[in-house]
Amino acid sequence: MMNLCKTLASKNSNILVTFVVTEEWLGFIGSDPKPDNIRFGTIPNVIPSELVRAADMYSFGEAIWTKLEAPFVRLLDQLEPTVTVIMADTILFWAVGVGNRRSIPVASFWPMSQSMFTIIQHVDLLVKNGHFLADSGMY
Repeated sequence: MMNLCKTLASKNSNILVTFVVTEEWLGFIGSDPKPDNIRFGTIPNVIPSELVRAADMYSFGEAIWTKLEAPFVRLLDQLEPTVTVIMADTILFWAVGVGNRRSIPVASFWPMSQSMFTIIQHVDLLVKNGHFLADSGMY
């Protein structure tokens, strides 16, 4: 996502990108070089730490879907100039609702392969037809 933002920002110096990360992630990437027209916006660490989240991906997923929206909205209220476009990772489905409520266009960015998107989009069919073995005890 940051690489995409850097590419967009390099095309026009009048584009201001606010790259929103948790406080933890700002510590990881805050010192990385970036164009002057990219700034960081931070939200509190309301999701499991990057250092331990792999141990419980279910809780991580639940947190990104239920705990990120409110601090993101509070950050939007503070940003100047006001936000004109929201670009969000596709799995943050709540971003579309935020944009709709505020009349801000939303671009959904899928940073993985198309085949992975298709698998996630149709996981219900994989489960229904017995092709998704995560709960089978085999793994």
